[in-house]
Amino acid sequence: MNKKIAIALIAIVLFGYTQLAEAQQPGKVPRIGYLASRRDRASPSAEALRQGLRVLSYVEGQNIAIEYRSAEGNLDRLSTLAAELVRLKVDIIFTAGGEAGRAAKKATSAIPIIFVGAVDPVATGVVDSLARPGGNITGFSTGAPGLYGKRLEIIKETLPRLSRVGVLLNPTNPNADVALNEIRSAGLDLGVQVQSLEVQSPNDIDRAFEAATKAQAGALVVAQQSPITINPNRIAELAAKRRLPAIYTETEWVHAGGLMSYGPTIPDLYRRAAVYVDKILKGTKPADLPVQQPVKYELMINLKTAKALGLTIPPVVLMRAERVIK
Repeated sequence: MNKKIAIALIAIVLFGYTQLAEAQQPGKVPRIGYLASRRDRASPSAEALRQGLRVLSYVEGQNIAIEYRSAEGNLDRLSTLAAELVRLKVDIIFTAGGEAGRAAKKATSAIPIIFVGAVDPVATGVVDSLARPGGNITGFSTGAPGLYGKRLEIIKETLPRLSRVGVLLNPTNPNADVALNEIRSAGLDLGVQVQSLEVQSPNDIDRAFEAATKAQAGALVVAQQSPITINPNRIAELAAKRRLPAIYTETEWVHAGGLMSYGPTIPDLYRRAAVYVDKILKGTKPADLPVQQPVKYELMINLKTAKALGLTIPPVVLMRAERVIK
């Protein structure tokens, strides 16, 4: 009898140790797959996401892990990288850019996806609607009605004598017609003729600038469309070489030497996206999270570029700039 009691006591003690050990084991660390068309983990956008996560008590390397994958400008690699993240069984795929979002959506219908950067996610088929995205994907759009028209207004205000403007865009992009129609509508009101400059591949960039010169364009409005968006340095250099003032969609272009940009405050979108990461990790379905649009916009001006182009930025435009490179 004593032997049986001793065995029972040992079993109880061992069971207790097992339970204690299991209780002391750290919980599963959620993993985010970060898929980008070009920007890597060192980009301001990725840092903005990490900042947003830290506010919500998620610290990379401690209680959350991020698997970074970048196509480094080669959009054909996105599908392969998306499939790789699916094989890793990450908890969420976070995509930077509309192309990355579409690649992730094709790769999985099970893993939740959050995108930042799609100009018009409905037109491109990423979501069913902004209010009810459907499926396993939601996110933050960088587009809003009237933005392209506003950019033409700003460049016209900067160059009061502007009579012809070239629009650098990809005609095969689902957003191309919307962008061009907005600019043409604004052009009618401002007395500016609009010339479409088509770029379907990187090889078309030089030809587009030659066409702008032949059309006697006095400035450029640059659309947020691939392959344009993955060649900011080259386009900014050509604009400088051709002495064409240009307005872009993101501040990155201005840092690359472009004259000015007007658009959403991109880091703000990434910080806000951290809230969706938190909600999904806690059980909310992407389909129940509406696609959000920008709430903050900024005008950025590069005075060094203006000087090189022989331009004086009117005070009324300069006063509206949130950031200025001197």
